[in-house]
Amino acid sequence: MGTKKTIKITVVGDGMVGKTCLLYVYTKNEFPEEYVPTVFDNYVGYITVDGVEVEMALWDTAGQEDYERLRPLSYNSTGCFLVCYSVGSRSSYENVVHKWYPELNHFSSSVPIVLVATKTDLRASGKAVVTTQEGKKLKKKIRAARLVECSALERVNMNEVFEEAVRAALRKKPVPKRSCQYL
Repeated sequence: MGTKKTIKITVVGDGMVGKTCLLYVYTKNEFPEEYVPTVFDNYVGYITVDGVEVEMALWDTAGQEDYERLRPLSYNSTGCFLVCYSVGSRSSYENVVHKWYPELNHFSSSVPIVLVATKTDLRASGKAVVTTQEGKKLKKKIRAARLVECSALERVNMNEVFEEAVRAALRKKPVPKRSCQYL
């Protein structure tokens, strides 16, 4: 039996798009009763993807502007970013291009991204404002490895989100470390 790989997956996106619910439901298999804004929180999840056992260090970040200077400190050693927007919030979708992608590109340009459309259960009630087609366009625009649409409330595509994040992290080519040389 081989050693288990550990991959850090950092979740970003606007406040109230469902980042914490995504992680909470995946790791605890229950939906949180109330909204509590996250500053930073960590979860651990285990998954086997394509025969590889992985321990996921799941980092939940604050989407609020108050934490803009603090948030990038959590990006170090990330294997994959989950960039989340809610299908019920046009502004969260637009902020992927205007805020989240530029921030990640600045601090961690070589780290793969999985784009995650949350709260797809809103489509059944007609409260969704972002379509799947728009999500696909956004995926191409930010060069994300995948787009996964999910609902933490209905537990739809929860495993797929993390399987795709692990696949993206495992596919990433390691950056060779430079040795310091004196001339």
